[in-house]
Amino acid sequence: MLIFEFKTYGKPKQFTAVDDAIRTAQFVRNSCIRLWMDNQNTGKNDLQKYCAILAKTFSFADELNSMARQASAERAWSSISRFYDNCKKKIPGLKGFPQFQKDCRSVEYKTSGWQLAQDRKSITFTDKKGIGKLKLKGTRDLHFYQINQIKRVRLVKRADGVYIQFCINVDRSENIQSSGNSIGLDVGLKDFYTDSDGNTLSNPRFLRKGKKVLKRSQKRVSRKVKGSKNRGKARHILGKRHLKISRQRKDHAVKLARCVVQSNDLIAYEDLRVKNMVRNHCLAKSINDASWYQFRVWLEYFGKVFQKVTVAVNPQYTSQECSSCGEIVKKTLSTRTHTCRCGCVMDRDENAARNILSRGLSTVGHTGTFALDASNALGDKSSTQVGEILSEQVMSLIKESQSL
Repeated sequence: MLIFEFKTYGKPKQFTAVDDAIRTAQFVRNSCIRLWMDNQNTGKNDLQKYCAILAKTFSFADELNSMARQASAERAWSSISRFYDNCKKKIPGLKGFPQFQKDCRSVEYKTSGWQLAQDRKSITFTDKKGIGKLKLKGTRDLHFYQINQIKRVRLVKRADGVYIQFCINVDRSENIQSSGNSIGLDVGLKDFYTDSDGNTLSNPRFLRKGKKVLKRSQKRVSRKVKGSKNRGKARHILGKRHLKISRQRKDHAVKLARCVVQSNDLIAYEDLRVKNMVRNHCLAKSINDASWYQFRVWLEYFGKVFQKVTVAVNPQYTSQECSSCGEIVKKTLSTRTHTCRCGCVMDRDENAARNILSRGLSTVGHTGTFALDASNALGDKSSTQVGEILSEQVMSLIKESQSL
């Protein structure tokens, strides 16, 4: 599934209609959540049927396309099924009980309610909300795909305007020449990562660099009267500042992950539980700014695209264990150099990266130099799915990073 995004241009009344459609989608989703709370044994089909009842009861709900209402009901059922799965897996802590949505920013259409122009430069929404024809601006070319391949169309509202996402049913796969290289990555806060070859990449720290501008924008919001138009304008500017930083993080993660995957046949990285790590209020901002999870997501995505092996390993004791002899060498948090009795002396992060690579190779059943043909099916089977976390809790990286 490919997702192409375009920015839309139209008249103010059209974007007002977009806001109305988004609010209606939020109403349908929250109504389905309420139905599930009030009635036991409510299933997915019951929520789909309830959409028709809402359309007959409320005129503003009837104005929204029927498949868009069903898509909102599917969103509600997605949160419910995720809660059931977490309960069955006995995940510790909160199980993610479905909550009412307060600030919805998107509405999703399926295969009806919209019509794409022949030149693929505009789209017309045909439901009763009155959105009408919107112009599209982007770098992607939709002429390569048939209309029946577009399974979903989303209207997404952001700080700098309204965007349209096309979900296209295409399996992306590219074949490149095998490099015969394997690499282990140890992520950190001082350096974004250190690989098993001793190479390091500096942490860009986009949030830290834009901190001065964000503070100034936040002060302007605080000085304005609540509910005033000037406060709304200041909030809009602040939202655009945060949006720029989030896009910088994504661009960095995408380009870096693609480069790493194309240069290696096997990539081993740490199976970190970032959600637990950000509970440390001293490091939460720095960890979120590094965006390790986003980098991992794109690593696994490009691993499937280029048919490369991506392995998430348990990082416990990777910094303490000697990569040469395997002996546990305890270090203080301020010790950044690994020194072992066997004569091995190297940087602490490089030692951890070598241990990560060794564990990754043992996971896929290979030792020594690793070479993999791009057509080997192992590339799909060995890829670790995002969200599948090992049973052991990994907090060693937090302790290591406290000295930075």
